[in-house]
Amino acid sequence: MKNYFKLVTFSHTIFAMPFALVGGSLGFKEKQIFDYKTLLLIIGCMITARNAAMAFNRYIDRFFDAQNERTKIREIPAGRITPQNALLFVIINAFLFILFTYFINLLCFFLSLVALLVILGYSYTKRFTPLCHLILGLGLGLAPVGAYLAVTNHFDMPILLLGFAVMLWVGGFDVIYALQDTDFDKKHGLRSIPEWLGKSNALLVSKILHFCSACLIIFFGYLTHAHYLYYVASCLFVGFLIYQHTLVKPNDLSKVNLAFFTANGIGSLIFGTLTILDILFLR
Repeated sequence: MKNYFKLVTFSHTIFAMPFALVGGSLGFKEKQIFDYKTLLLIIGCMITARNAAMAFNRYIDRFFDAQNERTKIREIPAGRITPQNALLFVIINAFLFILFTYFINLLCFFLSLVALLVILGYSYTKRFTPLCHLILGLGLGLAPVGAYLAVTNHFDMPILLLGFAVMLWVGGFDVIYALQDTDFDKKHGLRSIPEWLGKSNALLVSKILHFCSACLIIFFGYLTHAHYLYYVASCLFVGFLIYQHTLVKPNDLSKVNLAFFTANGIGSLIFGTLTILDILFLR
């Protein structure tokens, strides 16, 4: 079990889960209800969807991972999990995800295959487009939208904007993470924004994506009549965005993991916690 947790980097669930819970909280507030069953199903969907996506990515990329000094210690190339078992893990989690959506509502059930197409399809995008970072972002951006749909059974403009903000946020920090593999990607014909534009320009693109994400985060608060706690959360979140860009330079990638994991993980947790409190108790 420990190896499978490492296979999907389970601790990174922290990136999208707070935003999913924000979407669910907004839905509960709108419906003036709180349903533990729906909440548990939302969490179940988040975990199984992410498990399927990450394990499939590791399965599809196993040959590249085996050749990359940074990734050859991962579970499949290192031999701790066989490719067949990894694929079986993907199938089980994808099935559970669809099953959970069935018990939520029909809209989520019918859209579950679309969601799987996005989050599983991402694994192929690095082979043909440098915009793969935004496809990854789209997959995580579905989290708050899906959670909101689970509660309300309908779309709404504010939650779509929040999903778009998450997409840009994730795309921006994935560009930073991809800086580590610029040379490897060029050598093996893989596409990324750092491989396409170079490290300096890639960092500029990341900053633009994060600036747009910050603007949407603030606008989301305005559209949903947020109170002061939300704007405190937004300021802290934006602060962590700025902080991660002070850590990484084109000629110094030694702090990429600090920028990628720590800044974004803590920023997401703080934003999610304060926003949920604002939604449930101040609005």
